[in-house]
Amino acid sequence: MPAPDTPRRPYDASRRQEAARRSRTAVLAAWRDLLLRDGYHAVTVRAVADRAGVSAETVHKAFGGKAGLMKTLWDVTLAGDDEPVPMAARPALQEVLRTRDPRRKLRLYAAFVRDVHERLAPLFLFMSQAGPEAARVLAAGEAERLAGVTAFVTHLADEGLLRAGTDTARTADACWALTGPQLHQQLTKERGWPPAAYEDWLTTTLTTTLPLAP
Repeated sequence: MPAPDTPRRPYDASRRQEAARRSRTAVLAAWRDLLLRDGYHAVTVRAVADRAGVSAETVHKAFGGKAGLMKTLWDVTLAGDDEPVPMAARPALQEVLRTRDPRRKLRLYAAFVRDVHERLAPLFLFMSQAGPEAARVLAAGEAERLAGVTAFVTHLADEGLLRAGTDTARTADACWALTGPQLHQQLTKERGWPPAAYEDWLTTTLTTTLPLAP
């Protein structure tokens, strides 16, 4: 007599997802280590896979090769983690957006910019000298940064914190230039400014440059 049917347990994908997350983290760590040690052109996908303990096929499927690894490493370093959360939804920027006082808002924004650049500084320095593929990643990052800065300036205008008639596009361009990684690199690395001094300078400069409403 056949045994009665027993209900199947629902499929639990959490273990597979966790394994994939660990593999992704290991691959990015291996890529960063080899990239900074050996240079972009010397590193192979096979070397990254071997160091991470996965197959080269796994790396190709997850990242699409070295260009994809470079862009993903940049994005993860910028954000500070690999969580699928847009920058605008992260706590630091959410606090900036919630704050009503314009000068405190700009100080919080300057602190956010400082934190991002401190994370990106070693990678930015390397990529600025690493050739055309790295340059394309940097260019994409700058386009994304301009979009983020433009959204911030638009937020200031929508909140009535900029003078009436302000050219928001030109104001966004000025803010984008002042908050760029090149200027951060020049002041903190080439001129030896402490991070707190950079943050104070950026706060003061944004406050005096942006056309805040009276």
